Amino acid sequence: MERYSGHFTTIDEYIATCAEAVQPMLRELRAAIKAAAPDAQEKISYQMPTFALRGNLVHFAAFQHHIGFYPGASGVQAFAAELAVYKGGKGSVQFPLDQPLPLELISRIVKYRVAENLGKAGTRKP
Repeated sequence: MERYSGHFTTIDEYIATCAEAVQPMLRELRAAIKAAAPDAQEKISYQMPTFALRGNLVHFAAFQHHIGFYPGASGVQAFAAELAVYKGGKGSVQFPLDQPLPLELISRIVKYRVAENLGKAGTRKP
């Protein structure tokens, strides 16, 4: 996938540089994340679209054959059984471009991460 290798400042900029065929999937993913975490802030971190709420919640990125979704190790572990059908790593999942995104699962993962971050934030000292 060809993509501009410069620095992005917004998720819109990032999506606009991706292949046209994948842009609708990225917009769907973004909307699902926003719906699951309406108070989260959008930003670019590690040159990837990122949602943050008292710390990073999730990242995502487009690749040639998949969309990478990065809910961190805890997010992957908590949903390991459902994510087992996808390739991935300790804190990442690969959603193939030739399959619909599992938006309901993504929503549950994001909500889990929101609860996790808010719980951690509540235990931190100011």
